Amino acid sequence: MKPSLILPLLLLLPVACDRSAPTTATPAQTGAVTATQTAPPVARQAVAEPWSLPSGLSLAAQPDLVRAPDGSLVLAWVETEGDSHALKFARYGKGAWSEAKEIARGNDWFVNWADTPHLAVTPDGALWAHWLKKSAKAPYAYDVALVRSGDDGRTWSKSVLVNDDGTPTEHGFVSLWPAARDRLGIAWLDGRNSGGDHGHGGHEGHGGGAMTLRASLFDATLKRDGESEIDAMTCDCCQTDVALGGRGPLLVYRDRTPEEIRDIAITRLQGDAWTPPRPVHADGWKMPACPVNGPAIAADGDAALVAWYTAAGDMPALRLARSTDAGDSFAAPLTVDKGMAVQGRVDLALDANSAWTLWTREDAGVQSLHLARYTADLGRELQRVEVARLQGRGRATGFAQLALGDDGAYVVWTDVVDGKPRLQGQHYRLAP
Repeated sequence: MKPSLILPLLLLLPVACDRSAPTTATPAQTGAVTATQTAPPVARQAVAEPWSLPSGLSLAAQPDLVRAPDGSLVLAWVETEGDSHALKFARYGKGAWSEAKEIARGNDWFVNWADTPHLAVTPDGALWAHWLKKSAKAPYAYDVALVRSGDDGRTWSKSVLVNDDGTPTEHGFVSLWPAARDRLGIAWLDGRNSGGDHGHGGHEGHGGGAMTLRASLFDATLKRDGESEIDAMTCDCCQTDVALGGRGPLLVYRDRTPEEIRDIAITRLQGDAWTPPRPVHADGWKMPACPVNGPAIAADGDAALVAWYTAAGDMPALRLARSTDAGDSFAAPLTVDKGMAVQGRVDLALDANSAWTLWTREDAGVQSLHLARYTADLGRELQRVEVARLQGRGRATGFAQLALGDDGAYVVWTDVVDGKPRLQGQHYRLAP
C-alpha cells in the first residue's frame, strides 16, 4: 500500500503591501538610523557558479554530500544498470575531483527515491558507507548493510548488517555520525515489531506493531557496541538526520502518536544514553499516512537549527527553529515558505555566520529547487535564490543535498533528462 500524500498545486497569491505612512513615526518605526543606532552590516552575497561533478556519471541518482574533517567534500551516489546497482563516491578538494571509486555493487539491493545510502568520514580518515539489502521477497523486507574503508576507498571491508533481528521487515532511513576518532554512530528506523506491513509513502498497517527508532555504535573492526531503542513508535518512512552538537550528537526524526500526530522530535546522546525525545515544535499535524518528508538538523556548538515540512492546518509549510541549549528547547519557528507549492524535502547547513536552507517546490507541474540564507541566529534573511528549475517531476528527483565548503555552499540534486536520472551541481561562493 503506497498512496502518497498528494496535495493540489496552486499558485501562490501575492501579498498586498500597505504603502500608507503613519501620521507620526519614530525612527524605530521607519527603520531610519539615528546617531544612537547602528546600521546592520551589509551581508556578503553568495554568487552562483556552475559546479561540475565527477565525469563518467551514468544513470546516477540518490546523492549524499558530506564535509570531511579535512575540509574536503565527499559525494556518494547510486548508479543503476539493469537489475544491478553500484554505490560510488568521489572527493572534492582544492577545486578538483578525485577519481570516482566504487564502494559496492549488487543485484539484491533495495533502491528507493527517499531511503538512500549515506557516507560518513571519521576523524581517523576512514570512510564508512551503508546501503539497503533485500532480506526476503516481500516488497519492504530489507536490512542495512555497513562497510568501512581505511585507505580512502581503495579497498572496503566485508559488509555487516546493522540490524541483527533477522525479521523480513523494513530497516532504513539511516543517519551516520563520527562517534570517536575511529568509531561510527548509526541510527535507523527499524520495523522488527511491525510485521512488515509498511511501505514508503503508504499508510502504515495496524495489524502489527509500530516502526521504532534505534541506534548503535560500531568500531573500526565493524564490531557492534550496544544498541538502544530510542522511540517505540515513529513515522514509518520519513528521513532521520543527525548533527554533532556541543553536548553530543543530536538526532531528529518525525514522531508518531496513536492519534496520528506526526510532529518532529529530537533526542541527544548524552554519555551512553539517549535523552527522552521531545518535540521541536507542537505543530499538531494529524496525518494518517507517512508523508515521506523528514527533518534536517545542523549544529555549531550549543547552537542547533532544525528545518522541517508540515501541513498542519492543511497548509504546507517549511519551518526553521533555533536552539541555544544543545536541543533542550527551541524558540518559536520561522516560516521559510508556505503554500500548496511547498514540497519540503529539506536540507540544512550552519556555520558561525550563516544558516542555509534548501527545499523543493512544485508549482503548476514544474519542480524547482530553492535556497535561503539567514544570519546564524535567524534574525535576518540575507539572501533567497532559485537554484534550478527541474525537468523531472514528482518523486523521481528525490532529495537534494547541501554542504558547506570553505568558500560557500555546495548543492547537488537529481534531475531526470530524457527519461534518465543525472546529477547536477551548483556552488554558491561568498563574494568578497
